[in-house]
Amino acid sequence: MTITNGHTPSTATGPVLGATDVCATGHPYVTEPVAYDAILLAGFGGPEGQDDVIPFLRNVTGGRGIPEERLEEVATHYRHFGGISPINEHNRQLKAALEAELASRGITLPVVWGNRNWAPYMKDAVVEAHERGFRNLIAVATSAYSSYSSCRQYREDFAKALDETGLLGTVHIDKVRQFFDHPGFVEPFNEGVRAAMLDLAAQGIGPAETHVMFATHSIPTTDAERSGPSDIDFGDGGAYAAQHRAVAAVVMAAAATPSLVEPVETPWSLVYQSRSGPPSMPWLEPDINDAIAELDKSTVKAVIIVPLGFVSDHMEVMWDLDNEAMETAQQNGFTAIRVPTPGVNPRYVTGLVDLVMERVTGTTVAERPALTELGPWYDICRPGCCENVRAGFKPAAAGVAP
Repeated sequence: MTITNGHTPSTATGPVLGATDVCATGHPYVTEPVAYDAILLAGFGGPEGQDDVIPFLRNVTGGRGIPEERLEEVATHYRHFGGISPINEHNRQLKAALEAELASRGITLPVVWGNRNWAPYMKDAVVEAHERGFRNLIAVATSAYSSYSSCRQYREDFAKALDETGLLGTVHIDKVRQFFDHPGFVEPFNEGVRAAMLDLAAQGIGPAETHVMFATHSIPTTDAERSGPSDIDFGDGGAYAAQHRAVAAVVMAAAATPSLVEPVETPWSLVYQSRSGPPSMPWLEPDINDAIAELDKSTVKAVIIVPLGFVSDHMEVMWDLDNEAMETAQQNGFTAIRVPTPGVNPRYVTGLVDLVMERVTGTTVAERPALTELGPWYDICRPGCCENVRAGFKPAAAGVAP
């Protein structure tokens, strides 16, 4: 079965855990309309006070054997901001923005919100949905790319919530496709990079003197290699790195517009941040701070930092980019600008609703917008997609097992 993005995923089909009837067959794309009752907004979660910080970090690292002293080290980042991560407040704003967009389009789909690591938990959201009479949910996870932590782990959360509540078979959860190259996600970055380059031009810094760094969360190389369908070779870093590289190229192409003073090519690179594993475990590199320090100071005057891997400002953005990376740039004599995340940008919010409506209306693959050759991504995750070999097999919704 040849897909429009040029890749050929596994044609294996079979019952999909916790899925609606239309999606249970496991075909890569679902082009039959599905009658959903509500949208499940799936977030990461974050602490909302000093007393929440360590319990939250224990939730995040549960089962990984992270020593308490390491948790305390990371806790200082949260305590610097009063123990409050902005991620929960962002999701409240995103939920409200989604509800407003739905209402403006006459779409009667309520939004329920559940987190992986902090209240309201995913289990709470599933119970709420059931109590409100909702049976078929379409999930929107606040993560755009393919990897264990950014996709499969959410799907495991859905399966776990259905199992723990005893609602497996009663409440059904499907999930929108990964939206890394959907215009609604990409266009806010296009706007941000263009604005940053014009800002630098006003300061007398041209495109050739600027290095654009696309930053995303580092992950273990074993996870990266297993990101995406297991039977497709995406090259080094798996689908996770390939997706980021493809989107970065799109953003740079959009930045090279006639509105800029000089039609000169601007150098760019994909960099990583926020690694948390032991030194003995390989993670994706280079780290953004190392990459900034290694720039050629004889040719580079400015750095534009693009948080391409993130949908909103949260601790990894506020601390690792706005604090550490900006400080590294300053220490090395570079002017630095950090581009905004999509947040509640109207284009992003509209795009998320568009993704939901693809599934509600059964939009054909040819009609689905995608800005890279890798997309549009699959509706139903393929067998072995984004496997975590360290954690072992866990049941996951919205995909063909295992």
